[in-house]
Amino acid sequence: MSPITQSSLPNKLDVPLRLSALLVLFAGVGLGLFTLSSAAGIWLGAWDYRTGLGILRMANTAGAYLFWCCLALGIGSSLFAMLMAHDARRRLIAYAGVGIVAAALGYGIPESFRPPEGVNYPMIHDITTDTDYPPQFVDIVPLRGTTSNSIIYGGADNVTAEELAALTKEAYPDLVPRVYDERHADVYRRALNAVETLGWEVVSADFDSRRIEATDTTLWFRFKDDIVITFGTQSNKVVVNARSTSRVGVGDVGANAARLRRFFALLDAQ
Repeated sequence: MSPITQSSLPNKLDVPLRLSALLVLFAGVGLGLFTLSSAAGIWLGAWDYRTGLGILRMANTAGAYLFWCCLALGIGSSLFAMLMAHDARRRLIAYAGVGIVAAALGYGIPESFRPPEGVNYPMIHDITTDTDYPPQFVDIVPLRGTTSNSIIYGGADNVTAEELAALTKEAYPDLVPRVYDERHADVYRRALNAVETLGWEVVSADFDSRRIEATDTTLWFRFKDDIVITFGTQSNKVVVNARSTSRVGVGDVGANAARLRRFFALLDAQ
């Protein structure tokens, strides 16, 4: 099938083709910018995380429709422009391509915050490997201010310490104290290396008190979550416990548990 030359392109099809490509461009970029604004407003201090999360939810709802519309219309207009050998086909294809990519990002970013299909994370934000004697924060306490969540284990309004421990064990049974048949100094050094590799901000690292405290700032919403790691002794072996808690919010969608898993994975890999 030979392309239709530009000279034979009906005038009535030229405008719709251009408008289709522009529509994909503006719709896709618009969705991308709307999604970006959820975090940009927090970075610039224009609103707090609640507003940012609200924008992200709206972007997720709208993105499910806009992305597929942009994809279908963008591919259709691009193929039509090529088949008709349109003199502006390169520009039209570029418009459609940019719009599709922007729409994919605008839809994919909020979708990434959703839990996997069939997974229901408990509404908790304070995760520890030792639910009987949770590691305590010391040097981080002054940094949390007066508006952060309570650092008392089970101090949230929606859950008691016993309920929090039960929910943690049920949802994250793999997060337990780790025991190492090594010297304290070696395990401590590896743990500190893991913290630095993960990019956490070390607030305090005191080998004599056998503890490390650090803060992890999330990329998108700039949430600050605090971590404390302790090193005990059991039958001449080193017992490592860790705790990660969010400064704001009720549920963490599994973020604190995932953070501790990444830490222990690095600790064990060294």
